[in-house]
Amino acid sequence: MLAPTIMIQGTASSVGKSLLVTALCRLFRNEGVRVAPFKAQNMALNAAVTADGLEIGRAQAVQAGAAGLEPSADMNPILLKPEGDRRSQVVVMGKPIGSMSAVDYHAHKPALLDTIAGALTRLRTAHELVIIEGAGSPAEINLRDRDIVNMRIAHLADAPVLLVGDIDRGGVFAAFVGTLELLEAADRARVAALVVNKFRGDLALLQPGLDFITARTGVPVLGVVPHVPRLRIADEDSVSLEDRAVRRRPGADQLDIAVVRLPRISNHDDVEPLEHEPGVVVRFADRAAEVQGADLVILPGSKSTAADLAWLRASEIDQVIVARARAGEPVLGICGGCQMLGEVLDDPDGVESDIARVAGLGLLPIATRFTAAKITAQVRARAAARSFLTADRDDELTGYEIHMGAITQRGAARSPFAITTRNGAATQVADGAIDATGAVVGTMIHGLFENASVRASLLSYLRGRKGLASPGVARIPTRQAEYDRLAAAVGDSLDRDLLRRLARQR
Repeated sequence: MLAPTIMIQGTASSVGKSLLVTALCRLFRNEGVRVAPFKAQNMALNAAVTADGLEIGRAQAVQAGAAGLEPSADMNPILLKPEGDRRSQVVVMGKPIGSMSAVDYHAHKPALLDTIAGALTRLRTAHELVIIEGAGSPAEINLRDRDIVNMRIAHLADAPVLLVGDIDRGGVFAAFVGTLELLEAADRARVAALVVNKFRGDLALLQPGLDFITARTGVPVLGVVPHVPRLRIADEDSVSLEDRAVRRRPGADQLDIAVVRLPRISNHDDVEPLEHEPGVVVRFADRAAEVQGADLVILPGSKSTAADLAWLRASEIDQVIVARARAGEPVLGICGGCQMLGEVLDDPDGVESDIARVAGLGLLPIATRFTAAKITAQVRARAAARSFLTADRDDELTGYEIHMGAITQRGAARSPFAITTRNGAATQVADGAIDATGAVVGTMIHGLFENASVRASLLSYLRGRKGLASPGVARIPTRQAEYDRLAAAVGDSLDRDLLRRLARQR
């Protein structure tokens, strides 16, 4: 017997669908329901690696954690990783099958329906409830004929739909009415309730609008979800960085960490644990003047390393980074950022771009070669040499790798870490490099700052350079505690009886 489903769709992208699914997974899990998340197709550069080395959207991995499950490829059978405005790498059931233009992928979508249906059926067979997330808006009429993520999936799963709107950006009532008006009759009949998300005001002042929207559309309002501040839960993609591009400089008693906001930035949640440390301001910067003078500059991951390196040079941020390195001021490169800091990036087979060879910034003694084989692995590692990321050699840590380009060291390069296991299998792989001065460090490991020892080493080093006393490493909230905080806020704001009926749990 297949489990019932409920689906979360939105009036637009970034209205909070992913977080709402996360909250509902936690709510039902806390009620003893064996619940699982599902998203047929995700377009995101924030990715995660499953225990068996498969790649899925970060949001679905987060939702699995909230449900008390290990992430699996069934939860996100199709992942699109944009490589530019018109092309994406297509990942099917956790493995890349190639790069496609938007037009080619649109034509290819119907062939993926069996894969999607199979993944959903397996989840529904193994669980008591599946919570499905849509993408963008179901009212994108130009995409309706090849839809594989919104209303077609709702019909496939026989799912009632909760339509979510973001009141924080304004126009939520118009968005609800417009979306419903543009839906075909059968699709509109699927919409069982409305959810107003990210509310910050007095609910009494909102009530006339809620009454109007129910009378106007005939669809009940399930609830008004408040804005939940400073959640330690990864965002789905880089749209959220618009709200985190702090333009003002931190105070003299604060650490200033500038993360270069590359156009194709990936896995930007690497730095999220640092944002919760006391006295630390993390800024996402895309101008040379904003990077200048930071206590630490981080070059993050990138889906299109050569293209983002060209942007780095055009923006003149490369000059700031090189000047910092020569002055002994710390620079950290993660994954694609590490590759950019090296001497050369070779792509003779056009795996990532049509540029066969491009010079790196020349700050680390490494070379990168892109190959068709993609490394996706959960890893364990140990500190291999002293750097500003490690207090002691042999400190152990965990993280994950997602990259196409393989790096090789040149000369007497030192590695900050040695990878000891990949997906549970023992290995010995030198990771990244440290420059001769120790000011520039590169690593291919994501998720480093989830390790308290790495955060402690970095912040102690930066505070020592700035003459600041250390408050110690913060006991930042655990993921599990944050799932419960989110679930409590959402649960208190919804009509729980109606929610349970829609999910056929009562």
